[in-house]
Amino acid sequence: MSDDDAGDVRLTAYVHGHVQGVGFRWWTRSRALELGLVGYAANQPDGRVLVVAQGPQAAVDVLVDALRSDATPGRVDLVVDSYDAPCGDLTGFVEK
Repeated sequence: MSDDDAGDVRLTAYVHGHVQGVGFRWWTRSRALELGLVGYAANQPDGRVLVVAQGPQAAVDVLVDALRSDATPGRVDLVVDSYDAPCGDLTGFVEK
């Protein structure tokens, strides 16, 4: 993926709730890979999970909808998301 891919965005989302120790990062990685996104899901010291995902706007929207759904492991109380221009610093999708 290159910086000039038309329609690509970079999502930064903080997921609040009971989302650590329940397979949430693995689940997020699986959804992102199915959608062809690159990025990572990382536990935060305060109990949130940070999700950074980059790719086509439509695929990122599907991921955000999945993060907000009742299908996630654990319990999601809130997803705080923001969007930026894509960067070329991500490859694959990993759990951190």
